[in-house]
Amino acid sequence: MVATKRYVKYMVSLRCKMILKEELGKAGIKYSISPHGAVEFHDGTTQAQLDRLNNNLLKSGLELLDENDSMLIDRIITTIIEVVHYSDQLPNLSFEDIIGRNLQSGSESILKIFSDVKGISVMQFIIIQKIERIKEYLLYDDLSLLAIAEKLRYKNEHYLTAQFKKHTGLSPGYFKDLKAERMSNLPQT
Repeated sequence: MVATKRYVKYMVSLRCKMILKEELGKAGIKYSISPHGAVEFHDGTTQAQLDRLNNNLLKSGLELLDENDSMLIDRIITTIIEVVHYSDQLPNLSFEDIIGRNLQSGSESILKIFSDVKGISVMQFIIIQKIERIKEYLLYDDLSLLAIAEKLRYKNEHYLTAQFKKHTGLSPGYFKDLKAERMSNLPQT
């Protein structure tokens, strides 16, 4: 019996996720899927079931990563999320340095596997996490754009605004207005 978490290579679209769920159902495997796309196999899953699942996924162009590569992908994701979301201010290090220190095998091949699994590069994943953090700051804190830019190590608030608009299609001001609207809807105490 194995209880493990695995990522699936080349699972980058909704159709891929549907194929995965269909194959998991056919195999009778109990599972859940993490917010970042890892398949968490529940107790009772055997290695033989995982091997059959992988063979069936390969027929659709998908591939179940081995446990070691899955753990490395998970560490990259966890490290980025911890640094972006749970640090008061981003360290004055490049993310390549941070990832390299936390992986102890920051090889280019694992970064390629990351892209194959997530459908985006590590840098794109970092930017997405930073955009989510900016939204949090705008909705829950009273920080200026300059202060947010400094916390997240942007060159300046204009670069932050440009990147934010590029990825969300909305201005940071929209989120500040959204915060004001949310606050006006709170019940008066």
